[in-house]
Amino acid sequence: MDRDKLADFLRRSRERLQPQEAGLAPGPRRRTPGLRREELAQLAGVSADYVMRLEQARSSQPSVQLLAALARALRLSADERDHLHLLAGHRPPAGTQAGTTVRPALRYLLDRLGDTPVQLITDLGDLLAQNALAEALFGCVCTIAEADRNIAWRWFTEPAVRAAYPEEEHDRLGRVRVADLRAAATRRGYDAASTALIDRLQAASPEFTELWQRHEVAVRRESQVRVVHPAIGTIEFDYELLQTLAEDQRLRVFTPPPGSPSVAALELLRALGPETAHHGHR
Repeated sequence: MDRDKLADFLRRSRERLQPQEAGLAPGPRRRTPGLRREELAQLAGVSADYVMRLEQARSSQPSVQLLAALARALRLSADERDHLHLLAGHRPPAGTQAGTTVRPALRYLLDRLGDTPVQLITDLGDLLAQNALAEALFGCVCTIAEADRNIAWRWFTEPAVRAAYPEEEHDRLGRVRVADLRAAATRRGYDAASTALIDRLQAASPEFTELWQRHEVAVRRESQVRVVHPAIGTIEFDYELLQTLAEDQRLRVFTPPPGSPSVAALELLRALGPETAHHGHR
């Protein structure tokens, strides 16, 4: 908690907000700009004394419930609300959720990145879209039910899926998928979607259950990965996981190391097209 910066931000936010913007009558002539402390306290449902102590950097740490009330009363934007939480020593609320909706701009981006395999996935690992080169690398998912287009689900329930990766890396990749799913489920507060997926995996896979019980957690952001293509062989990629504007969607980008044989292998993959790919998403 940064009391001094929190005090300054609250005071200046209060002074910027005009009474009529907060749904209050302007009232008589004011000596100070913006809302009075008493008015902010009334709107937020707290005492004027506590607002004064906050603005004088003398308060205890406010709760997330109180911060939410102050943010509403001050008509803060999402960015300002998050800033308020961080100054008070709390994690900001979850951002915008897109679910399985793919924005047209993201579909356009996938198609424009024709030289690089790119996939759009949810934070739980559901494949939402991929470009043509990703389909050539991993295969089409058009014959797979949407509920089954989950990376962890297919990894632990379809042994053939693992053929797209070197066998000596299977154990590590299994742990990586479980640790990333643990992080996503925790961020979501174990909501209905994440709980249903975890329950389904535990019912279907003893391997997943054993790894889940280890309680390992790690957000997968970047790494190197080798993909075994049936016609070309092993292709090495630098793997980047990029956050989109939505809290629950990510872009998976696969780029060959510059100057490596994988650059030429990717060019050959582009020429061969999706027909030579593995059957189904990997």
